[in-house]
Amino acid sequence: MKVHICAVGRLRAGPEQTLIDDYLTRFDRSGRGLGLGPAKITEVEAKKGGGQQAEAELLRKSIPKGAVICGLDERGRSTTSPEFSKLLAKWRDTGSQDVAFVVGGADGIAPELRSDADHLVSFGKMVWPHMLARVMLCEQLYRAASILGGAPYHRE
Repeated sequence: MKVHICAVGRLRAGPEQTLIDDYLTRFDRSGRGLGLGPAKITEVEAKKGGGQQAEAELLRKSIPKGAVICGLDERGRSTTSPEFSKLLAKWRDTGSQDVAFVVGGADGIAPELRSDADHLVSFGKMVWPHMLARVMLCEQLYRAASILGGAPYHRE
């Protein structure tokens, strides 16, 4: 199952990009034998004055047809890492070819796109900058592959 991270905004070189590259490399390596990956990031440009609606249109174009849509949203469900890994495995095992994780811009995901999502995930009650949310998502993808593969990275 291919993993797509569809995100608003361009990430520049820096510590966030370094972390994302590291976690996605680890995910691709550990997920390959589990039927997970590769992971790909598609960035869409936030249009000035366009707001959430313009971002949602661009995000929709970046989501592969038929993909499971999982939005990162503060109103979403907080899960444990093992629960997240089971969710990925469920999507993979039910024949999903693609999963798209949608990361909105500064104002989040447009309500219409949010309501079209198959699942909403929250990284807790706090609101995180969207660039850090990307890093956290990539780490959790790697952690999920580690859990599913029985690697010692995750400790309960």
